[in-house]
Amino acid sequence: MGQNPWLTATQEPDSIEDHVELDLVGSPAPQRGVDELESVDRLARRTPEVTASVWWLGAHGGAGESTLSEYLPGSRAADHCWPTSVDEATPSAVVLVSRSHARGLYAAQRALTDWASGAVPGVSLLGLVVVADAPGKTPKPLRDLTRLVAGGAPRTWHLPWLEAARFAPADGTTAPPTAVRTLLRAVSRLSAPTTDTGATAPDTREVS
Repeated sequence: MGQNPWLTATQEPDSIEDHVELDLVGSPAPQRGVDELESVDRLARRTPEVTASVWWLGAHGGAGESTLSEYLPGSRAADHCWPTSVDEATPSAVVLVSRSHARGLYAAQRALTDWASGAVPGVSLLGLVVVADAPGKTPKPLRDLTRLVAGGAPRTWHLPWLEAARFAPADGTTAPPTAVRTLLRAVSRLSAPTTDTGATAPDTREVS
């Protein structure tokens, strides 16, 4: 059997943001005073007929949500629609996903504004994942834009460009790289059911 390209490829990070969660924590819940978006700027809503431990919501086409859903058993891609729950007592756990280019970041900003306005009931937004759209160091204007957009998300993770991903089969059998495993651990903990005392699972954003 051939070598696993995820596990054999090497890549030196250009900065700490290339392999750990960004040290950015934004709004934990929708806010008063945020205007609702025009319908043309919103992602669609739908009530899924199936369940998922976590829904990966692509802010735009090609964000990478389908790949992330393959890495985390029990999770699903939301097909660019907010997966609203009919029971607001058990909202859908959602992670927004975008690429790190300007188009992707602005799409994420619109989705976060939509959520912040309170116009998306029945979801629990865990955070935003920004996936690198190219190898190498992210240009400063895009890093600055990322920080601006991240202010509207409960928490933000950054995934680096991984060349080996271009060669991995889309069958869910390839082990995720370290950066993705860190993300999956954090998301799994955040989406864990609440305890009998009403306390949520701890927000452990550390990496290892």
